Amino acid sequence: MSETIECQANRRGRTWVVHLPEHGVYGHGRTLKAVGESVKKGLALVGVTAEVTVTPVTPELEKLRTVGDAYTVALSEAVTALALRRTTLRDIALATRTPTTKVKLLLADSAKDSRPSAASG
Repeated sequence: MSETIECQANRRGRTWVVHLPEHGVYGHGRTLKAVGESVKKGLALVGVTAEVTVTPVTPELEKLRTVGDAYTVALSEAVTALALRRTTLRDIALATRTPTTKVKLLLADSAKDSRPSAASG
């Protein structure tokens, strides 16, 4: 079984760069795919076989991830609140502009989170 190595790629000019100090490996490429391949080759040179997951990091992307996380929490809260008011799944989906299948998943997750655990009972 091969391990997975997660790394962060930073933009330097027109190139993405990655540094994995624990393995002494650097990688670079003009695309995220290329930087991932570069890191895999570098790891192979030091005898490490692994899947590589590259996460691009810039201030703008971090802001986008934060906003996305906040949206997900707000959507879950809105879906739960509407369901508690006995709103139909279709109306919840229309009101939140979310597919009905996602509304069902959010409600299922909400139900799991609201159940008392065996340790607390």
